[in-house]
Amino acid sequence: MFKKIILAVILIVAGNNAFADGFIVIPRPHPLPNPFPLEVVYHNVDVRIDGQLAVTKIDQSFYNPSHHQLEGFYIFPVPKGAVISNFTMVINGKESTAELLDADKARKIYEDIVRQMRDPALLEYSEQNIFKLRIFPIEPRSEKKISISYTQVIESDNNLFEYIYPLNTEKFSAKPLKNVSVKVDLKSEKKLKNIYCPTHEVDIVNKSDYHSIISYEDENTKPDIDFKLYFSKNASRIGLSVLTYKKYKENGYFFLSASPSLDIDNSGIEEKDITFIIDVSGSMSGDKLEQAKKALLYCVNNLNTDDRFEIVKFSTEAYALFKNLESANKNNRKKAKDFINDLQAIGGTNIEEAFELASNNYRKSSRPHFVVFLTDGKPTIGETNDEKLIKAILKKNKSNSRVFTFGIGDEINTHFLDKITEQTNAWRTYVSDEEDIEIKVSNFYDKIQSPVLSDLKITFGNNVEVFQTYPKDLPDLFKGSNLLVFGRYKGKGQAKVTVSGNLRGDRKEFSANVNFSGDEVEYSFIPPIWASRRIGYLLDVIRLNGENKELVDEVTTLAREHGIITPYTSYLILEDEQIRVRGGRLVDVFQTLPPQPELKKDMEGDYFSMREKSGRKSVITSEEFQNLNSAGNISQTQQGNERLNYVDSRGVKQNLMQQVKNISGRAIYQQDEFWVDSELQNQSDVKKVRVQFNSDEYFKLLNKEPETAQFLALGQNVRFYHNNVFYEVYE
Repeated sequence: MFKKIILAVILIVAGNNAFADGFIVIPRPHPLPNPFPLEVVYHNVDVRIDGQLAVTKIDQSFYNPSHHQLEGFYIFPVPKGAVISNFTMVINGKESTAELLDADKARKIYEDIVRQMRDPALLEYSEQNIFKLRIFPIEPRSEKKISISYTQVIESDNNLFEYIYPLNTEKFSAKPLKNVSVKVDLKSEKKLKNIYCPTHEVDIVNKSDYHSIISYEDENTKPDIDFKLYFSKNASRIGLSVLTYKKYKENGYFFLSASPSLDIDNSGIEEKDITFIIDVSGSMSGDKLEQAKKALLYCVNNLNTDDRFEIVKFSTEAYALFKNLESANKNNRKKAKDFINDLQAIGGTNIEEAFELASNNYRKSSRPHFVVFLTDGKPTIGETNDEKLIKAILKKNKSNSRVFTFGIGDEINTHFLDKITEQTNAWRTYVSDEEDIEIKVSNFYDKIQSPVLSDLKITFGNNVEVFQTYPKDLPDLFKGSNLLVFGRYKGKGQAKVTVSGNLRGDRKEFSANVNFSGDEVEYSFIPPIWASRRIGYLLDVIRLNGENKELVDEVTTLAREHGIITPYTSYLILEDEQIRVRGGRLVDVFQTLPPQPELKKDMEGDYFSMREKSGRKSVITSEEFQNLNSAGNISQTQQGNERLNYVDSRGVKQNLMQQVKNISGRAIYQQDEFWVDSELQNQSDVKKVRVQFNSDEYFKLLNKEPETAQFLALGQNVRFYHNNVFYEVYE
């Protein structure tokens, strides 16, 4: 019996050629209906990577919520081709020895375990060696604390290192984890570059060019995606890495990362010009202005020695600190501090005059010029029509200055602010009444403080043609930042990729030779993040310039194919599919989202709120679209999920975001009891095969077509497309 349980666990945790956290399986028969009745209280991972040696330490706590004493097996998988050294386990303070089972032994009893457990999630994982340990007793209403430590060597592919820690096995916890954390202490004898996590929202603290701390933490969650970390080692001043994803005969996707060194002296920092435009109208009185003044003081105190700056305040009229941009010397900083401290809020809002004065006081140079614009209201004096005002501002912006906007509160015109940032290749920030202006502005300034390259261009070799790259217009590259670019490509083969930019009047180039593969599906995170950026860009175009059928159709198609679930994209998918079902152009069982009337009504309200130019909904829309358009990881593609809750036809509480998975480069949706492959909508006249779950035919399919395991693992009722066959697995 225990051998069968061991195999089931192998299948659960072994995947993606990575080490997985362990978990406890309770063999049947036991008095509980859930085959995974224990709860994971916390799961903390501490990783130390030095060179190519990684030491991973795991602390977990399992809780038995039942009144029954249980017996189980703790399982820890070993990836194919990997060798674990110094593997240790401590259970409730006592060191324990685990037995190693090879994949051949597990394979013999694989089918029996799947039949007995009746849990198709086990099929997601391939066969691997495992460490297993019998745990008895597991007392009722008590915890089992387990610590593990293991060492591995991280291999590199073309100087790109990959560390994976699978968190998705936590879906086998009976309840969400109270706390989960991953901390990676990364050191190297060579300069670290291109540190990037595509899966989770991480905090990266660069201690030096040779040492970084990467951390992720969440609460009350059931992680369902592996933690992945990439980094390279490069002595160049700008590190360049490129990854590709391409299915045979389809256009490919690429991901480019450009990362500057931290240890750059003043000669490697681009001199910048910066103009601060601050609203001091009557509505800014009180705490708003005090926070804004502190934010400006922070920026002035952190200007680089060779920078030039100007401050323009505006209310009924506009006034400038200087007549021109002046150097950031000690004397001018002192004048700026006195100017800021004397700011008082009174009068109307004359945005036109503020930008005209700022433009007149600027003389074009080879330096990059940034404008930081803070306001909490709409124009009340001068030009008040937002379209005419935008045209006037852009007409004056002959030097192509980047205008970064800060909208304070909700009573601002988001369309006006967003169009300025869109046209000047900058980005926008909104500060709610509950947020601190000083923190938002200072965090922003830290990012743009030290440009290392401006006026960026990326060129590709003759073997490939790139298109639909995002960001559409490249930002400048700053010290401490990591430029992420996602795009599509045609062709294949070796190509020289070059990033070039200006530095103190000279043009600098940094290159890497990249193999654009004709068939590479390992880096599956690239397509959905690219799709998020494309969708965010298109939604912004629709929001700011009016609805266009071709753009709406493209958003709908991309969102459905890649599983980009937001209130806006979900409304479009529901609307599109219901129209096609009524017209007989779509079989209803191929619908990807549940046609719940109340859910659709809520999402319809969100979608049409795009037309609102001010108010809280307008701010939320602007922020979510920008986040989609600048997504750097899978987590950031999931915007507005708190508004996607609903109750399904069985009375079960659901969230659309949790009902989509990405498999083989396309999205699979849960529609009541069935999981539905979005690819089925693109296929016609294909052979249909019905297979009953857990039958002999079910396992014959698994053995004959092992690639179907990832679809079968979704549930007991699945509709999917594979090798020109429509399979329907039913209970």
